[in-house]
Amino acid sequence: MWSLRAWRRRRILARHPISAEHWRALHQRLPILDGLTPDEQQRLHERAVLFLHHKRLTALPGVALDDDARLLLALQAELPLLHLAELNWYQGFHEIVLYPDDFLSPQRYRDASGVEHEWQAEHSGEAWQQGPVILAWPGVQASGQWDGYNLVIHELAHKLDMLNGDANGLPPLHGNMSIKNWAEAMQSAFDRLNAELDADPDAATAIDPYAAENPAEFFAVTSEYFFSAPDLLAEAFPAVYAQLALFYRQDPLARLQRLQAEHPDYRVKAEDSTDATNG
Repeated sequence: MWSLRAWRRRRILARHPISAEHWRALHQRLPILDGLTPDEQQRLHERAVLFLHHKRLTALPGVALDDDARLLLALQAELPLLHLAELNWYQGFHEIVLYPDDFLSPQRYRDASGVEHEWQAEHSGEAWQQGPVILAWPGVQASGQWDGYNLVIHELAHKLDMLNGDANGLPPLHGNMSIKNWAEAMQSAFDRLNAELDADPDAATAIDPYAAENPAEFFAVTSEYFFSAPDLLAEAFPAVYAQLALFYRQDPLARLQRLQAEHPDYRVKAEDSTDATNG
């Protein structure tokens, strides 16, 4: 049966052909894509092209945004959705604004006594309900490694979280998932992280302490780690890793472990990490 949506999809992809050699060159700049199967790569490539068709990337003065940079951002944006049905997960916004550096953002907080506090905070990214995503370009350029940092995934995780309304750490779960199991895993880990920081604000936590800010940031930070440092997340909070694997329908830890077993460069990294831990 003929489908207008499928026809439009094919038309967009046909109008933006990218050679296999070009894709390989882009992948070399994004190690977190290593180990994807050819079918996964093809799906990711198509979704990256469609992402750039549907979302406007606005570069402010000081940001040099060429076609390769656009594709590198789009590949990271679509990685979390790779095994999810195409259901417009990134709805509610049409634009990503790229700042040349971290930016000041007005913040407002009402304390338990009803007193409202306002201040300016320096941020590298923001995602607003029914508004644009804002990213600092240096943070985008630093993303894509196996190091626990990915600004693109972090801010777009907030957008997934907002599909149920305000960001609260609970994105819309699949039918085979339990809200109770999700809440228990996330709350327990969130409480443990906060308890560790309460005991020692300078503690060397297993994941970025920014995750302790609130449940929304916990979901965004753990989503970052799920894709860019799955070994660290699974070791620190295995129940959280399991819930994210159900939600994203991926297992980056298994992919990383295969790379470490099969590729010399990854074996060296794993051995160096072990030596540092033992030391």
